[in-house]
Amino acid sequence: MKRLGNVFTACLGTFALLLCLYSVEGEYCKVNLCHNGGTCVTGVGEDPFICICADGFGGDTCNLTEIGPCNPNPCKNDGSCEVISPTRRGDVFNEYICRCQPGFEGMHCQINENDCAKQPCKNGGSCRDLDGDYACQCPSPYVGKQCQLRCISLLGMEGGAIVESQISASSVHYGIMGLQRWGPELARLNNQGVVNAWTSATHDRNPWIEINMQKKMRLTGIITQGASRMGTAEYIKAFKVASSFDGNNYVTYKADGQRRDKVFVGNADNDSTKTNLFDPPIIAQYIRIIPVVCRKACTLRMELVGCELNVYSNTAGCSEPLGMKSRLISDAQLSASSTYRTWGIDTFTWHPQFARLDKAGKTNAWSPAHNNRSEWIQVDLEKTKRLTGIITQGAKDFGVVQFVSVFKVAYSNDGELWSTVKDEKTGNDQLFQGNIDNNAHKKNVFEPPFFARYVRVLPWEWHERITLRMELLGCDD
Repeated sequence: MKRLGNVFTACLGTFALLLCLYSVEGEYCKVNLCHNGGTCVTGVGEDPFICICADGFGGDTCNLTEIGPCNPNPCKNDGSCEVISPTRRGDVFNEYICRCQPGFEGMHCQINENDCAKQPCKNGGSCRDLDGDYACQCPSPYVGKQCQLRCISLLGMEGGAIVESQISASSVHYGIMGLQRWGPELARLNNQGVVNAWTSATHDRNPWIEINMQKKMRLTGIITQGASRMGTAEYIKAFKVASSFDGNNYVTYKADGQRRDKVFVGNADNDSTKTNLFDPPIIAQYIRIIPVVCRKACTLRMELVGCELNVYSNTAGCSEPLGMKSRLISDAQLSASSTYRTWGIDTFTWHPQFARLDKAGKTNAWSPAHNNRSEWIQVDLEKTKRLTGIITQGAKDFGVVQFVSVFKVAYSNDGELWSTVKDEKTGNDQLFQGNIDNNAHKKNVFEPPFFARYVRVLPWEWHERITLRMELLGCDD
């Protein structure tokens, strides 16, 4: 009855009262009883109808203005509003001030400072201005926050740091009645002698040679060279490169923005060297050279160029937000198994692109259509990155506290073959402890870190409804 009393109070006037009486008799939302742009909804709870109010309005029929200069928050870009004693300045009353996040300025933190104005990216790196930060896209072989470091170490084919047991191939050629073995362990740049390179068997229609780096490395280039056998020049004219983290699942290298496998130009004679850079670099443990066009035979000497990942980053120094909150990760990079619509209203759809840490608004997180363990939200980082942690957060759906309390994490390099983060002690899928309310941040660290392009969060347990905001932590290396 209190609700109906409020309706009659809000609908003073003869014509308005008739409309209200009509609504009370059954068709409550046929004539919208909600003021100031509010949305009328029936069939929710015990009340005959409820009003979903626009920002800045409250009350049963949205007829009340929310009280206080900081409600709703006038500060943009996650600025915090601070109420101050009203002061007179000319004819303006100042009742609040906005404390801006780094990188923002203006009375309402509405101005994003251009962090690229000072040209922080070196060595041809391109700068992208973010919300309160910047990111440098570094050309290979440069790395680092400002592209100030070079990743160009010779990794050990010529020098011997890569030992014979790390090198394998699809086949081996045996010459002079089987007395000469042109094995993969001989494929070292500038190797000397009569038998001084790797050659695939003549019957091998899909030859390859592979190096197991024994740990994940950053590979920025390759130097190739042919050889001479019985006075005849043999070399690889063109080749592809594939890489893997586990030696089972391989991804063939593609240039940025290209769908086709990149074909690298190889050698033109048996002795000179040819250098090809990987731009973007390859992060992998296994690197495989796949000949495409060979002269006489697929014969190769080579060196790999790159650096260890921990030269330029470690877990402690590799925990930067990867862009959910700052929007470095775009809406197009986010997807989900499904989305939920409050009361079936399109306006209140909980899209995956809303799953950004600290996002504000009435629909300000991702929520799936169903509460079950088959739902997921996915981030495409567009290139392989080192993942060291995740921050999660719940949200409210019109006053109802909702959050994910337990979740799993899966990752992939191609978006098709997926691995789940495991508990190192048990070998089982790791269950990460999530949130206990709708607003506090919960940080989980990936120990050890993993490398992936695609990351999925798999809700396992939840309160009320699966609802998630988040940030991924890591770095490019």
